[in-house]
Amino acid sequence: MKKISVVTPCFNEEDNVRACYDAVRQLFENELKGYAREHIFCDNASTDTTVEILRNIAENDPDVRVIVNARNFGPFRSNLNGVRNTTGDAVLMYLPADLQDPPELLPRFVELWEQGNEIVYGIRAEREEPWLMVMTRKAYYRMINALSFVDIPLNVGDFQLIDRKVVDALSDMTDRDPFPRIMTFETGFRAVGVPYTFRARARGFSKNRLHHLFSQGMTGLITSSTAPLRAALIFGALVMIGSLLFALYTAIAHTITTGSLAPPGIPTLIVALFFFAGLQLFFLGMLGEYVLAIFGQVRGRPLVYERERINFDQEKRKPARKKTPPAKD
Repeated sequence: MKKISVVTPCFNEEDNVRACYDAVRQLFENELKGYAREHIFCDNASTDTTVEILRNIAENDPDVRVIVNARNFGPFRSNLNGVRNTTGDAVLMYLPADLQDPPELLPRFVELWEQGNEIVYGIRAEREEPWLMVMTRKAYYRMINALSFVDIPLNVGDFQLIDRKVVDALSDMTDRDPFPRIMTFETGFRAVGVPYTFRARARGFSKNRLHHLFSQGMTGLITSSTAPLRAALIFGALVMIGSLLFALYTAIAHTITTGSLAPPGIPTLIVALFFFAGLQLFFLGMLGEYVLAIFGQVRGRPLVYERERINFDQEKRKPARKKTPPAKD
């Protein structure tokens, strides 16, 4: 019997985790009853009763596994750690505890996977969100798609069913600041999309604040494109050429005219000073983002540090090697 794994990252989702568990279990009792189930919850150091609820669920259902992080490592790192620890033939890489991505699409995903597609991704064709947020997200993903060196479908999130070979490929990637929704398409495996409506939260509120969204957006841009650095190089060259042309124009104008060109030009100098200072700071900041990504990568630390695992087979620890005492003379 083939096994389907489902990964659900969560942080302070005490209002939603049981409903998420029930929704997945019912799918495997009905539409997917011919498949074995594995549901992994990745808790990002919740401060409410989420872990206690998950512990109770896991005690009564051996198909549920829980990873409890030592601290909050962010949704992407926690989620990818969960994906790497799955054992299924196919893995639903991300099912949010709040069920904004509809779990009832999973049977359709599995059907398309069985037809030979290694990546079945959801397309957020409609969003039950405020208009401004919808337009911002659409603009961001269009920018990512235009600048990325990977062909990324529009309006795609982490709600993807991926084959075991794709999971193995993700495990081979050593990104310390991952962006999973793009990493799957970097593998180049056969992919197909399914449009759906991204639903509003039924309970609770999102833990993603504006600075979290900005950080995640920068991660997606930095890990998928070198265009910002190329743009800085090209723009700098254009500014240099423009400055030389302006200097030439000024010299000619002073030569062929009598008297001052009025006014003395102090306002122009002030504007130019602040403009180019801001421009330099902007591109230094962009360069700094890439340096930070390199810094995080070279340290070689794991994605997360785990406090506890529930319902995982405990690996036998290898005994420590005894030091051979020095030979006596």
